[in-house]
Amino acid sequence: KTIFFTITFILFTGASFGQARQTNLAIQTQISENTIYRLFPTQNFWTFIKLDTRNGKMWQVHFSVNDDSKTGELVLNSLALVDKEEEANGRFTIYTTENIYNFLLLDQISGAVIQVQWSTDAKKRGIVSVIKSID
Repeated sequence: KTIFFTITFILFTGASFGQARQTNLAIQTQISENTIYRLFPTQNFWTFIKLDTRNGKMWQVHFSVNDDSKTGELVLNSLALVDKEEEANGRFTIYTTENIYNFLLLDQISGAVIQVQWSTDAKKRGIVSVIKSID
């Protein structure tokens, strides 16, 4: 009897965890498809890039655990990269590069790639260039 109850308990527990994982995955998929804003980590522990996935607007986000004066957002790109009627949730995403300050912004609909650079120096922060395809 003990073996029967032990096996039954293990099977029910495993089934419960599997169902919870499927539900969690479904929720994550739904959220990612409808996500407007995403945070992307940089190699700097205190800095993230916030992206409006609909139009390519971006901010450099800083946080601190000790000094509130070192927290906040700095604009990387305040201009929409597509017209309002062309906006779509998840249209833009960011990819890391080997350079700590540079990222590639991909328009997943048109295929356009834009180099983005974050910095504490305002002169070195923003959209650096549009990368054109070589045909």
